[in-house]
Amino acid sequence: MARKNLLAGLVDDGEASQADQPQSYPMRGASRSMVRSLDELSKQAEKFLEGEAVVELTPDVIDSSFVSDRMEDDSDQFEELKQAIAERGQDTPILVRPHPVAEGRYQIVFGHRRVRVARELGLKVRAVVKNLDDRTHIIAQGQENSARANLTFIERASFARRLENLGYDRGVVSSSLAANAAAVSKMMSITERIPASVIEAIGSAPAVGRERWLELSLLVGKNANAEKVGELLLEPSFASLNSDARFNHLFKALNKSGKPVKKAAINVKDTWQPADKAVSAQFTNTGKAFALSMKSKNAGRFGQFLAGNLDRLYAEFLSVDDGKGD
Repeated sequence: MARKNLLAGLVDDGEASQADQPQSYPMRGASRSMVRSLDELSKQAEKFLEGEAVVELTPDVIDSSFVSDRMEDDSDQFEELKQAIAERGQDTPILVRPHPVAEGRYQIVFGHRRVRVARELGLKVRAVVKNLDDRTHIIAQGQENSARANLTFIERASFARRLENLGYDRGVVSSSLAANAAAVSKMMSITERIPASVIEAIGSAPAVGRERWLELSLLVGKNANAEKVGELLLEPSFASLNSDARFNHLFKALNKSGKPVKKAAINVKDTWQPADKAVSAQFTNTGKAFALSMKSKNAGRFGQFLAGNLDRLYAEFLSVDDGKGD
């Protein structure tokens, strides 16, 4: 059952266990491993605005979010939104927070296109203003856009990569995209293999899903293809294609055989940190291999403790595992 006050559940001063975060966003079936029901997410997004006072702001005091999630605006959809607001006004308010460093200004949490429409039409923007920290900001932004903005797979994956580059852990990334650890790991593996410049050149590719992006990443990730990728992006005809066609052109040029691309095993990464934050651990599990790395003040001593107790820990594991791993 959804929390009655979703925002209250998000604003926890960072004290909630990271391990608890994914359970707040349960997945539903293998085909929806990347995102929950859009209807459920839409209802959660509405709770950010529920029962709040709506104010009117001029667009010139509103700045974009500190992390972008959309690669390009669909001109047809934008024009439809613009026409609808011109005819009947702005039905749904946007969510903003007081700008963290610029007094008297606001930062968009969600509603970028509505602000752009208001700016072009010379209208004020109906908005809900809430004091949000950065973590809550990006979770609210990611959830609302998962529900309403029809972000493509690669836009979601690029958003996840930007969050990780900003220093957010996988728990926050999973929460903001309502995705489990395996889905986020796939996103990260794709954006690790395909340079950001190549993704930007291709664009949002609305008709292309996760599996085809995964196949392309394996092709682009080959050292032998690096020069070819650069040549293809510089072709005069490449930029004239729409985003889906650019993806297909690059994919076909790299996959000369036309055979399905063999997919590599995806590492599932997760993190752990105790309440005193004296150790930060990241572990990767491929099923056949498990890697653990630690850093921070107590990392060396705790790692030595684990190494010195491996015999005891393994014996304890065997006593409770009872052959379940066979």
